[in-house]
Amino acid sequence: MKKTFGFLGMIIFFVFLSFAFFAFFQKDSKRVSIISPVPDFLSIANNNQVSNISLWLPSLENIISAAFEKPDISAKSVLLFDIESKRVLYGKNPKERLPMASLTKIMTAIVALENSKKDNKYLVTEKELVGENSMGLTAGERLSLEELLYGLILPSGNDAAETLASNFNGGRTAFVKAMNDKARALGLKDTNFTNPSGLEGDGNQYSTAYDLMVMTEYAMEKFALFRKVVSTFQITIEANSYHKPYFLENETNLISSYPGVKGVKTGYTPEAGLCLVTYLDYDGHKIIGVILGSENRRQEMKDLLDYSLKSLGTNPPPHS
Repeated sequence: MKKTFGFLGMIIFFVFLSFAFFAFFQKDSKRVSIISPVPDFLSIANNNQVSNISLWLPSLENIISAAFEKPDISAKSVLLFDIESKRVLYGKNPKERLPMASLTKIMTAIVALENSKKDNKYLVTEKELVGENSMGLTAGERLSLEELLYGLILPSGNDAAETLASNFNGGRTAFVKAMNDKARALGLKDTNFTNPSGLEGDGNQYSTAYDLMVMTEYAMEKFALFRKVVSTFQITIEANSYHKPYFLENETNLISSYPGVKGVKTGYTPEAGLCLVTYLDYDGHKIIGVILGSENRRQEMKDLLDYSLKSLGTNPPPHS
């Protein structure tokens, strides 16, 4: 009996002590200072995009050695990386900050996919009809997320990018902030966005071949719809009561000319030069290739893919 009362007494004592401790620090909150080991940009209170966090940041130290000559590449920055073996197949200034033109739209797609509208109807207004590259939207139309993603990726539609951004909760400014927040959530330190399209003229927008590789791996791994869209060569979107018909074609990437290429994205501005991100799934190898500031991105990417596969002991496929 005494043991029972002793045990109950200990419980009462600790409960009292807990209340006293809480009341003491509530009375003078300045006495307590707790420093979180998590950086502010990875806190949900400061970064809404960390709800889908991913920190895949492979080392660039594991470089494959090849017994044959590397291709001569004009691009300012290059990275070819084998996801399966986690090896660098070809690198040239992979962490140099450079403009990336419409490769921006990889992040535009990520943010749009992770923050889709419940009604799946995206209104087009006059202010979104910008830039030379477009899918041909008309003000007043309403399109689905999937339809806009095809327009964003295949013809690199700036109108599609701006429409996705303007329909975001909080508008275009909030969308661009979400792009930067997502970059931080992915652990990317050398990327900054000022617009959703990649057009020049409104700020300091840059990335690196390394950061773009990480973005691409995240998008390809996480989103089946992204994989479907970027691997499409051409598509017809039928007219409905909300919009006119669209015929969209990917004329620049290697989907139709290099077996195993699953697409991803092209980019060009006079400032950025010719840019290209390519995803190859061939003979058990999954390779992401990034080229920034090239004079001939198509041929250089083909040469780099050939070199990469040979480095891995695989004969490249015949291609045009």
